[in-house]
Amino acid sequence: MRDLIEEIFNDLGVPFSFGEILVEKKEGAGFVLLHRDDESLDQLQRYQDAENAIEIAKYDDAGNYRPLKTAPNLRHGWRLELATVEELRRALDYFYPGRLALFAAWKSGYLKTTALRDTLDRQSGMYRLAAKISDPQINDLVADFCRSDSGCLRTILWKRDRNGVIASTKLPTEKFDPVVDQAAACSRRSAGDARASHPPSPRFGVAGSEAATVPLLCQEACNLLVAECRKVVKDESA
Repeated sequence: MRDLIEEIFNDLGVPFSFGEILVEKKEGAGFVLLHRDDESLDQLQRYQDAENAIEIAKYDDAGNYRPLKTAPNLRHGWRLELATVEELRRALDYFYPGRLALFAAWKSGYLKTTALRDTLDRQSGMYRLAAKISDPQINDLVADFCRSDSGCLRTILWKRDRNGVIASTKLPTEKFDPVVDQAAACSRRSAGDARASHPPSPRFGVAGSEAATVPLLCQEACNLLVAECRKVVKDESA
């Protein structure tokens, strides 16, 4: 059976970036992971176990819990050194659960998406209420909740409904383009105002001095967005 993720690693080369993480070659053998904003820093806390990624990803710089792992608030100040590709694979999955597999499926043409309305219609229990959200409310909510600079770094691939309507007309078109580096738009330590500039395009599978970029893909609305849909409907009826 083909190992799609192993094929991705073979194609990418190092360095490459994945969300807010930069992956570099370790001197000698192995890999080094760090926050993209910390590339030029030397005084970083050192870790050497893939499982350390669980704790690193748990809280932001202020010590607040991160319920959404693809939010643009991964904490700074760490350096994770790993010896093998298998450890690298495991660590990246701790940082961004399931995203590497989704990228591999998308790149291979196997990824299927689910429209938001279909996701909402299949909810049960207290979340059944979410399906009553109106189209204008979806337009506003997705624009606020999913925006890359303060909400989520995933690239939206799903549509609002089966008619193929865009998730939100209030988001820039780059939010729906896997070729655009979402994390570059909200780097907090880059020179100038990165939010005001067009993010650079990633180069899939190209090695070199400049890191290639693996996008964080969103094939279906997450549970947190579903909960927000329910909240919008509930607040309106209160």
